[in-house]
Amino acid sequence: MSLHHASCVEIDGKGIVIFGPSGSGKSDLALRLIDAGGKLVSDDCVEITNEGDVLYAFPSPNIEGMIEVRGVGIIKLSYLKISTLSLALTLVSDEKIERLPEQKKFSIDEATIPLYNFNAFSVSAIAKIKLILRSL
Repeated sequence: MSLHHASCVEIDGKGIVIFGPSGSGKSDLALRLIDAGGKLVSDDCVEITNEGDVLYAFPSPNIEGMIEVRGVGIIKLSYLKISTLSLALTLVSDEKIERLPEQKKFSIDEATIPLYNFNAFSVSAIAKIKLILRSL
């Protein structure tokens, strides 16, 4: 099991791990995904493991069920104790997003999932994520 500076939300049984530096919008995007029907797995710190070439995400025990809402504080939410990962996002600025990117992968050992550079603050962020998930 490896610990990652990331957030994780599950939508329709598909886990999304969101990587990015502090202030890049991980919690903000996770909150909008939850508002759009997703479920919190973990905010800011995610444990990921490869079991049978499938990636699973778990909340870090010391922050289970908590999400940081900038300008509001730490909020307790219902959460999932495990999620099967289907998608990884690395949060970057628009300038670092290619129009037609080559497919990247996030992997641990032999288990891989699609990885996209992504702008958390894009107006269409939630719609883009839902579109990607439908194509998986």
